[in-house]
Amino acid sequence: MLASAARLLLFCAWIGLLGAGLAACGPLAPPTQVRGNPIDPDQLAELVTGVSTRADAQSLLGSPTSKATFDDNTWIYIGQITKPIVASTLHVASQQVVVLSFDDKGVLRAIKTLNKRDALPVRVVDRITPSPGGNVSAWDQIISGIGMINPFGGMMGGMGMGGANTGSTVPGAGGMMGGGFGGMGMGGGMP
Repeated sequence: MLASAARLLLFCAWIGLLGAGLAACGPLAPPTQVRGNPIDPDQLAELVTGVSTRADAQSLLGSPTSKATFDDNTWIYIGQITKPIVASTLHVASQQVVVLSFDDKGVLRAIKTLNKRDALPVRVVDRITPSPGGNVSAWDQIISGIGMINPFGGMMGGMGMGGANTGSTVPGAGGMMGGGFGGMGMGGGMP
């Protein structure tokens, strides 16, 4: 009995591995994802420095992903192809950045193509950014909120408790105090 259970478990594990292997390389494999605007090399080759214009670049490549921060004459096309792998993390299969530089008349002056090899590593700092106000617990937030809640929904000022000279000056319509409820007032007014 124990031997047959072990064989069944081994068979299920083998079927699971076979299924996972087929899913990873067959039609069940997760599709690649295109992000941004990858540029086709053939279209890029149609642009000629010194001759092509901004209009030519836009008709061939589409709108740029971005323009340089302080220079509208530098157009940037960013494209990336990723593929999901284990635990929904993404593997960057290819990465491309095309930088087009134009002169002030809109004529193409330079084309620069960068890829994944040109990327610089970014070191992530693991310290915590301080925030103003210190550490406030949930209990502190609850206690500080007491007194901020108006059970009358903001009607207190309209019931004659808003102070002097807040009501209507029309005789009989609220007098010197109150004046909420659409001008009817609760202050008593002078005839």
